[in-house]
Amino acid sequence: MKKVYKLRDLDCANCAQKMEDAIKKIDGVQDASVSFLMQKLTLTAEDSRFDEVLRQAVKACKRVEPDCEILF
Repeated sequence: MKKVYKLRDLDCANCAQKMEDAIKKIDGVQDASVSFLMQKLTLTAEDSRFDEVLRQAVKACKRVEPDCEILF
């Protein structure tokens, strides 16, 4: 399953890259892309585990950029 989420308060391209790298390390993630310019997260993960992977992705993003929010 592939879904796109809008991001709020992503401050820099470096943080976006760190978030993308952290999300890609999560078990079950097939692909992830964080765009600083578009302020978007594109997440591709196994259908059966998508909600669990998304929760872990939110935690990973908060560790890198505490002010950034993933809008559902």
